[in-house]
Amino acid sequence: MRTLKIGNVKIKNPLFLSPMVEVTDLPYRLISRNAGAGMAYIEMLYIDAILHENKKTLNLMKTSKEDSPLGIQITGNTPQEFNKVIPYVKKYDLVDINCGCPSIRITGNQAGSFLLKTPKKIESMIKILKDAGLTTTAKIRLGFNKNNVLKVSKLIERAGADALTIHARLATHKNSIPADWNWIKKVKENIGIPVIGNGDIVNGETAARMLDIADGAMIARGALGDPMIFTRILHYMKTGKEQEFNFRENIKYLSQYLILAKKHDLIDMSRIKLIGTNFIKNVHGAATLRSELMRIKTFDDMLSFSKQLEQKEL
Repeated sequence: MRTLKIGNVKIKNPLFLSPMVEVTDLPYRLISRNAGAGMAYIEMLYIDAILHENKKTLNLMKTSKEDSPLGIQITGNTPQEFNKVIPYVKKYDLVDINCGCPSIRITGNQAGSFLLKTPKKIESMIKILKDAGLTTTAKIRLGFNKNNVLKVSKLIERAGADALTIHARLATHKNSIPADWNWIKKVKENIGIPVIGNGDIVNGETAARMLDIADGAMIARGALGDPMIFTRILHYMKTGKEQEFNFRENIKYLSQYLILAKKHDLIDMSRIKLIGTNFIKNVHGAATLRSELMRIKTFDDMLSFSKQLEQKEL
């Protein structure tokens, strides 16, 4: 498996865990790295929350020496905000500007994918972070409600960005609309910085096809409750053969997640339940097991439940 370099950041393999809200906290990043992910990010944070030093936001910004290399993904709506946030983000290996989030909560503040309407603003934001000496990347979609991906990508490169991630859908597209990878290929042919492709990577074969047209493959929904997708992709890249999903082996990562959450003082039962339900799939009686999980009240009971699932007769 080839390595990748973004600015001065060396990445052992080109498999990226996508920053996902309510998912990619420190424990989840660590279990995904253990399963084979080469790169991971702190979930998207709104700059205003960072500047106000919101407790939940500060917890999400926690890291450890094993959590490396590490990106932090931020979004905002003015270049001035990006100037102010520099002291908070300079300790991370790279800073990724989110220009792709379609959530109305974010676009309503003219951030996330709304920025695709004003590419010059994205250019200014990148220049501010680069002038501060930060390794800077951006994540975009094909456009907000119309495709302008080539124009935006060229502006992002011109601004000095070290890499670009493309989710190959418009912001107005639902996930039921297939990602159009042809545009990732076109961007790669038109700019000189590393391009990471995102959208509809679900197994070894799709990851390999993405890596034929891009420098990296970023996995989002495919890694929800399934950190072993990275293990399976690495196996495919080595052997050309897909490994079957193994519920018992994968559920061990849920137990590992819980242990790491306690170790790093990041126990949040609502988040833990959400993450736990994502793990219970592709197994007989999954709906019943998810209902049982949602009735759990304490962390110790959750850990006991996870350990029992490891031994469950399937």
